[in-house]
Amino acid sequence: MSALTDLQATLDPSRKSWVESANEPTHNFSIQNLPFGIFSDGLNTTRRVGVAIGDWIVDLAALESAGLLTVPLPGDGRNTVFVRDALNDFIALGRDVWRGVRVQLSRVLSRDNASLRDDAELRGRVLIRQADATMHLPLQIPGYTDFYSSKEHATNVGSMFRDPKNALLPNWSEMPIGYNGRASSVVVSGTPVRRPNGQLKLPDQERPVFGACRKLDIELETGFVIGGGNALGEPIACADAEAHIFGMVLLNDWSARDIQQWEYVPLGPFNAKTFATTISPWIVTLDALEPFRVAQPVQEPQPLAYLRHEGDHAFDIALEVTLRAQGAKQATTIARTNFRHMYWTMAQQLAHHTVSGCNTRVGDLMGSGTISGPTEDSYGSLLELTWNGKKPLELKEGGTRSFIEDGDELTLAGWCQGDGYRVGFGTCVGEIVAAGGEV
Repeated sequence: MSALTDLQATLDPSRKSWVESANEPTHNFSIQNLPFGIFSDGLNTTRRVGVAIGDWIVDLAALESAGLLTVPLPGDGRNTVFVRDALNDFIALGRDVWRGVRVQLSRVLSRDNASLRDDAELRGRVLIRQADATMHLPLQIPGYTDFYSSKEHATNVGSMFRDPKNALLPNWSEMPIGYNGRASSVVVSGTPVRRPNGQLKLPDQERPVFGACRKLDIELETGFVIGGGNALGEPIACADAEAHIFGMVLLNDWSARDIQQWEYVPLGPFNAKTFATTISPWIVTLDALEPFRVAQPVQEPQPLAYLRHEGDHAFDIALEVTLRAQGAKQATTIARTNFRHMYWTMAQQLAHHTVSGCNTRVGDLMGSGTISGPTEDSYGSLLELTWNGKKPLELKEGGTRSFIEDGDELTLAGWCQGDGYRVGFGTCVGEIVAAGGEV
């Protein structure tokens, strides 16, 4: 078999695993998925690389030690890349290695492969229940960029704060708009998020006051991870961009709307965005998403030549947001949308990011920008869902929300639904804790 044929076999919807939970049609972690993350557990606190399969995690270091996984390494090849506190060293080995590991895992986890299935002692060393594991930030993130690529979101925000007839600024339809974010405050799902303090300009006061954010918001996004960087001064062509992407995560770009409103002129977001960005712990590879590739929205006017690519470059990823108030037993679903609505593609975002000669590095994180759909219940932020607080949302167990309150837990979820299987991202969770005192 050729390498490409082997890779295609991992996407076969009829393939099943001897890990029975992975065969449930709506389980996030089917054998067709095999996302990568960093974990530890109560018996072994060393952080290491794992792959999710059903309710379990495959310890890749243990699997490699048992001889069931082979990874070509530079030099003497004696140091495993799987006992690491981040995925960067593994990702840096390149796409052929990622794909080779995927093919090997798919084989060893397939229902008819007895090598691990029938070895109870080895299974006990290789498989760890997700419920018994702690997930960690999967990457060392050298740089973080956030885009603004949903036409619906940009139109909503422009209509809210400018003339609705001129909601989109002239440059928006010509290039992917973005800003350089703060990599140091990217945190993994489950990390509490402290409400930020900052300058607030109240409408009835001449000068700003200092205090806790009063309009704390989410932004439902995805992010992509750079798998192969580019040298300074050497742009990545749009047609080649996807080969530089390792995979995708869910991303919550927490936003302090009132701080942002006062500070963003003339240079854009600063403290309103730097206090936290939450990502999901599992990175779903582009290879796993391949069956869900769909056409991106029609782009008018036609982009300049460096932003053109042939074929389909959007993905059919269902997304939803839930909010659970402090003490509530039930969460309220506040939004459902889909990644396929994104106007600018990941390839176009990366091509534009590097066209000036900007270099990227393994582990760089690129946020999609808020993902909003065409209907009111498909907006990806509370700013839009409540129209800047004018239309509060009703919660299941009573009460309303215009913006996020202390103790609220926000959960992002995303998945691609195949024929009898699901390629899911898991969840991206953050709970808001009260702001600290004045400095």
